[in-house]
Amino acid sequence: MTDMLTRTPGTTSPEWVEEFAGVLTCTAVTDITHDVRSFSFALPGGAGLLFHPGQYLTLQLDLDGGTVERCYTISSSPALSAGPTITVKRVPGGPVSNWLHDHLRPGDVLRASGPLGVFSTAHHPSRRYLLLSAGSGITPLMSMVRDLRDRADGADVVFVHCARTPADIIFRTELAELAASGVAAVHILCEEDSPTETWEGPRGRLTLPALFGAAPDLLEREVFSCGPPPFMAAVREHLTLVAADPARCHEESFVLGTAGAPPAPGATPSGPGDPSLGSGTAPTTYTVEFLRSGRVLECDEHTTVLSAAAAAGMSLPSSCTEGLCGTCKSTLVSGEVDMQHQGGIRAREVALGKFLPCCSRPRSDLQVDA
Repeated sequence: MTDMLTRTPGTTSPEWVEEFAGVLTCTAVTDITHDVRSFSFALPGGAGLLFHPGQYLTLQLDLDGGTVERCYTISSSPALSAGPTITVKRVPGGPVSNWLHDHLRPGDVLRASGPLGVFSTAHHPSRRYLLLSAGSGITPLMSMVRDLRDRADGADVVFVHCARTPADIIFRTELAELAASGVAAVHILCEEDSPTETWEGPRGRLTLPALFGAAPDLLEREVFSCGPPPFMAAVREHLTLVAADPARCHEESFVLGTAGAPPAPGATPSGPGDPSLGSGTAPTTYTVEFLRSGRVLECDEHTTVLSAAAAAGMSLPSSCTEGLCGTCKSTLVSGEVDMQHQGGIRAREVALGKFLPCCSRPRSDLQVDA
């Protein structure tokens, strides 16, 4: 991870942290649009956070007497910034996004852990990138393009962003600066005018002609896309139609404040909700013993450990249920599981016997330290 970090000359930090779990102090709150704000943080003791562009933090907030967890992408560049910044869109009815907008101010503290996630240019380096975003899905891609800029990487970047109106274009000024400086060829599509501005640029949603217009050589580019489900479905359809190489297409979607990572075009889903039942034969059932609680239950090979526990009336810590946030991380004392996670656990943790019940299906009888 450290090979992605370029420290600013003259900048000193007593420590650089790869894995963080503790209290962050808010250092700045910046309005980005009418309903989007950036929140910058400092680690204890002035430590710097090592992260890959596109990774996220899991925030833990005590709201209405209970702990709520949400994943938010780090939108800042890992190449220059010691403290992470997240950029949050206010979601109607969203308890965490509204609390952050209404209450979090410089000097306030909150609990967080991370960074996590594998949706990153660090994992898929290339000389040509195509970045596709809509709405708040722009945040991980901005971290990526800021990192490429700050490290003077020199990669050829095409950045296509879709917004509802001109007033909803997140990082609009910076996108213009990236285009003017030659860091990226930026293309913005708006569906409608805003009350105070008539949009003069391309209109509508992302179409295949618009995609080829922005990047005629898209089949030669490493593609990163992030946005709401309808946008992601459209991107996936477009890339499948042109036979884009699934190995070069990387996705992340934002749903209910949590960033998930659906399969690339042409791939077969293997996460929660896709049991892959196979030939119709009866599934093999295993026992799962929770050592601390003394509970023993049955779980078939197509059901996640978390789902089986919930069906048996057990309440295990969980949040995203997609192998993303790491909230349900537990110790597997014995047995074997098929874990299809989305970056919510590190390889070294797996080597130490950790696993994520939310995305793990048994392949033998299990004993869990819970």
